Amino acid sequence: MSDSPDIFGSEEPEGDTPPPTAAELEAAGQNALFGEPAAAPPVEAAPAAPPVQANQPYRVLARKYRPQTFGQLIGQDAMVQTLANAIRRDRLAHAFLMTGVRGVGKTSTARLIAKALNCIGPDGNGGPTIDPCGVCEPCVAIAEGRHIDVIEMDAASHTGVDDVREIIEAVRYAAVSARYKIYIIDEVHMLSRNAFNALLKTLEEPPAHVKFLFATTEVDKLPVTVLSRCQRFDLRRITAPMLKDHFAKVCEAEGVTAEDEALEMVASAAEGSVRDGLSILDQAIAHADMASEGEGTHVTADQVRDMLGLADKGVQRRLLAAMLSGDGPELLDVLGRQYALGVEPVAVMRGQMDLIHRIALCQLGKGEADGPSAEEREAIADWAGKLGAGQVHRLWQLLLKGHDEVRTAPEPLAAAQMALLRAMHAADMPDPGALVRKLDEIAARPPAPAGEAAPVQSDAPAAQITAPAPKWIDLVAQVEAAGFLRVGQIMADWVRVIDLKHGQLRYANAPGFDEDIGADLRDALYRTTGERWTVERGGADEHAPPTIAEERKAMAEAEADIVRNSPMVKAAVEAFPDAKLLEHGRDGEMRRA
Repeated sequence: MSDSPDIFGSEEPEGDTPPPTAAELEAAGQNALFGEPAAAPPVEAAPAAPPVQANQPYRVLARKYRPQTFGQLIGQDAMVQTLANAIRRDRLAHAFLMTGVRGVGKTSTARLIAKALNCIGPDGNGGPTIDPCGVCEPCVAIAEGRHIDVIEMDAASHTGVDDVREIIEAVRYAAVSARYKIYIIDEVHMLSRNAFNALLKTLEEPPAHVKFLFATTEVDKLPVTVLSRCQRFDLRRITAPMLKDHFAKVCEAEGVTAEDEALEMVASAAEGSVRDGLSILDQAIAHADMASEGEGTHVTADQVRDMLGLADKGVQRRLLAAMLSGDGPELLDVLGRQYALGVEPVAVMRGQMDLIHRIALCQLGKGEADGPSAEEREAIADWAGKLGAGQVHRLWQLLLKGHDEVRTAPEPLAAAQMALLRAMHAADMPDPGALVRKLDEIAARPPAPAGEAAPVQSDAPAAQITAPAPKWIDLVAQVEAAGFLRVGQIMADWVRVIDLKHGQLRYANAPGFDEDIGADLRDALYRTTGERWTVERGGADEHAPPTIAEERKAMAEAEADIVRNSPMVKAAVEAFPDAKLLEHGRDGEMRRA
């Protein structure tokens, strides 16, 4: 049984007239959109490439080649497999959420799911399938965007709770002609907080005949309560090789020839988005048409490079060669010529970073170098063999820093010149590992000639041989900083150090102080340094240098003598016999010198 004649009043096709093609259906939708009658005139057998009607506006490639089946949806195999298993096992969720960057197929996937759930097959007796037929009335109506039970809503322009209330009121009624009533809400993160709250109950327990399909580029803005009620699919970025193959098929279908390097540039500029890539390819084809002057449409790499403002790959190699060889004038000359041709300095920096990145991958990879031409692959392989890993990574860091500087600099060309010159001067510097090895070689050289001190031979670890002895004034400062102020004052004023090593202290008391402070010193040093100390008090006959306080007093007296003996002070004292020489002491008091 067919639903089409009863619902739309059309008659069954007579004879063996084939069903309309996708191109004819798209043309009918365009005519209906722009005011022409929706019913297309009867056509004969559809040719492989139907001619474009005069009144049909041009369709951009991003719309013309929008996927109509899951087989045409590229790069999302995991999601298609999950949906196929869910349909086959009758385990369909009531709400689906498609996330991902722009142009990876979120809205297209939602429409394909609507087709898959409502397809009835060419004979009208089919059920939900991952391969919708595309010729039954629900499939055709959904493709043309006129199915009464598939409602698409743009959340960016319907953000309020009143818009959601209309959905809540409508879900109570069964589908008019389809198996499921489906709501497709694009950019769902634009809904207001109140709108989300109003939708929660319906989203959690919708009627059996209702399915919700959400699409968003900013999934982080969705409330957790909404995420927990949806089956989520993260659509991946499309890889550059996959985009290149897809664009090659599009060019073949459009009767356009394109160089492989041109398609690689378009795929790289798309940044994983099919829609962005098709828009760039559309522009490239138009650019090629103007340049070809009637000789056929041929997209070349030079045309795409000029259109996108990219640096020539050969020029990028010459620029890197000048940088690695230390040829500053050549580097500035190449950069200046690129700037004169309209290439932005930040694009030059990106090109150099891309080249260094591929060199690093070639050093680690097992295959040949990555590049569109044999000449470029040979150059990358040669650099990968000559440069060390440390040099490559250092160049990457310098270029990355330079890229940020060029992007934000008031004079991008000057910033690019300075960044590339800085990378040039640092390109041949040895890495820290090489410096350590060089120092080790110097240390391993034969001993010095006779008459010079011979190195000390010892079986002790190198750390014990080279580690300098601690300084007493530093230990006093550490003890005072640790909070042992009394012990620190005694160490500075009354302790004369006879011998000081790591973990060992031999001391004597200054005259006028007879207290035994060995235990206090041992405890304070242990708590401060975390190391156990051997503290001994020396004999009276052992020589001990003055304490810190005695050294400071001696230095102050010496400075005072220098001042008193200066000609200016002597002249002042002779002129004023009763004058006194005063100075600010350590604690701020005034004392007579």
